[in-house]
Amino acid sequence: MASTELSIVYAALILQDEGLEITADKLQALTKAAGVDVEAIWTSLFAKALANQDLNALLSNVGAAGAAPAAGGAAAASGGAAAAEEAKEEPKEEAKEESDDDMGFGLFD
Repeated sequence: MASTELSIVYAALILQDEGLEITADKLQALTKAAGVDVEAIWTSLFAKALANQDLNALLSNVGAAGAAPAAGGAAAASGGAAAAEEAKEEPKEEAKEESDDDMGFGLFD
């Protein structure tokens, strides 16, 4: 199944690269030429899904979708600023307790 889908995707990318319309018949012809046996239903589904889509724009904007969750995470972090400040203060106190200066001697004394 995965090789079927992958071969159809490659065929669609070839058609897009050549500037041709993505149709079920063309997808079927390309996969057949590559030696991959694909049922007609799959090429039909992919052709319908990719109809009126610009694959170049889809591929160019792959990373743009990842920016939205980062903004949501920043908003959530600002809501818990008081908890974050408390968490920052605790490690500083631990660091003071572990310091050699507080014990009255150093490593080479």
